[in-house]
Amino acid sequence: MNIDMIRDAARRAAGHIRRTPLLTSPFLDEIAGRRVYVKPECLQHTGSFKARGAWSALSAMDPDLRSAGVMAYSSGNHAQGVAWAAACHGAPAVILMPSDAPALKRANTAALGAEVVLYDRATESREEIGERIATERGLTLVRPYDEPQVIAGQGTVGLEIAAQAAEAGIDAAEVLVCCGGGGLTSGIALACEAEAPGLRVRPVEPEGFDDVRRSLLAGGIERNDSLSGSICDAIVTPQPGDLTFPIIRRLCGPGLAVSDDEALHGMAQAFLRLKVVAEPGGAVALAAALLRPTEITGDAVVVVISGGNVDPEVHSGALARHGRTS
Repeated sequence: MNIDMIRDAARRAAGHIRRTPLLTSPFLDEIAGRRVYVKPECLQHTGSFKARGAWSALSAMDPDLRSAGVMAYSSGNHAQGVAWAAACHGAPAVILMPSDAPALKRANTAALGAEVVLYDRATESREEIGERIATERGLTLVRPYDEPQVIAGQGTVGLEIAAQAAEAGIDAAEVLVCCGGGGLTSGIALACEAEAPGLRVRPVEPEGFDDVRRSLLAGGIERNDSLSGSICDAIVTPQPGDLTFPIIRRLCGPGLAVSDDEALHGMAQAFLRLKVVAEPGGAVALAAALLRPTEITGDAVVVVISGGNVDPEVHSGALARHGRTS
């Protein structure tokens, strides 16, 4: 992985991927005790940053391989990203999804034209099933994070942050990123290293599923004991990626972890203060910015809301629990 791949991915994405804004709110600044700048990737195609990596991977693929079809495994956001990018390129897609994935994500993936295959994430290995289906059907597997072109696509978020931070006069800040396998975190870190070295990326995860945070502390890859039990389904992964973790270890600051209830708080504040819909896993970075002020340095923080694909009842529950404005 290198910055040239990210820049190439940005050129291929031009006219296809949205440049999401950098949002501010004086209410969030007051809660956090510093300036908060929010990058809402929930406004991206398919409702998450995953469209970037999927477009990058498929647009870089050999046309003959692409036309034969692609395969992906995902709890929903990568699934929708690959389904969308495949449809745009006229390629068939098969998506392996956990049976407990949010109904909205399953429905949207199928609506985008992909064939959805379900599995039990507690007892079955998505990697093994995905490899088998891809081999049997002659499909090209597009991994959710441990894939160079996917990381390159996610890194375009970092290029935008670097440019937008410069426009806002921010030359030093921590960048909090919702983190699962580390594709977004590592891509943004590589982009910031090249374009905005004063910005330090930090991964944010759900408590109990903070394998990246623990891996950074241990100096080597740590695995989660369980793959279910958090509402933050979008960022519950087995362990950091073999490609992503060395980048994160080299470039990122210490990880942060928030509870499921704190993620719900982040969702509520995103809606109340920014009129933005965030899913639980997409709100953990904002939750950390608002609820972990003593663990963050500097007078400004940049926060990525990574996705907004949330079932209506979960979102309404977050507002019912944390929707007070005072």
